[in-house]
Amino acid sequence: MPSPTQPILLRFKKIPGGATALSCTRADGSVTWQRSAAAHAAFFARHDLTHYAVETVLGYGLGFYGLLAAGWEFTDFGAPWPRGPIPANADPAELIVGFFDAERAGDRPWTTEQFNEFARSFYAGARSDPPVVTADQLSAIRQRVSELFQQWDAIYPGETLELQFPQDASAGIQPPTE
Repeated sequence: MPSPTQPILLRFKKIPGGATALSCTRADGSVTWQRSAAAHAAFFARHDLTHYAVETVLGYGLGFYGLLAAGWEFTDFGAPWPRGPIPANADPAELIVGFFDAERAGDRPWTTEQFNEFARSFYAGARSDPPVVTADQLSAIRQRVSELFQQWDAIYPGETLELQFPQDASAGIQPPTE
């Protein structure tokens, strides 16, 4: 299982024409990246920024970014699942981020009880307990998402938003020279 402490530098880039790219530079210097075409760029930029908020606020070291830091590639997160499914003991970040995506598509914020009920329903019959978020955690995630979206919206095409994951592990990563 990957270590939850491996740092990774995230670079969210707005590309002229509406596309976006996310590159992830690992502590060993290797890079994985993904480009989203303009038709999907707005969704995926916000989805991936929401991952950052959820994983940093909840302290998830083995969610999406933890797996990327440990060597997973973007193409490992879907069919044909070259590494197999997401490990069962990986943090439930994708589920919680999916709830935020669904909430954004709706007309009002979900309550803490709704988040937790949806998680219980999803985990029904599973071998592990569902994640439980508190009202304070939900508020902190929403605040962090709002800040990240404001930062993202403020940059122009051709510019990049850089974030460190985990937040306190940035000392070991230096951006590659261009």
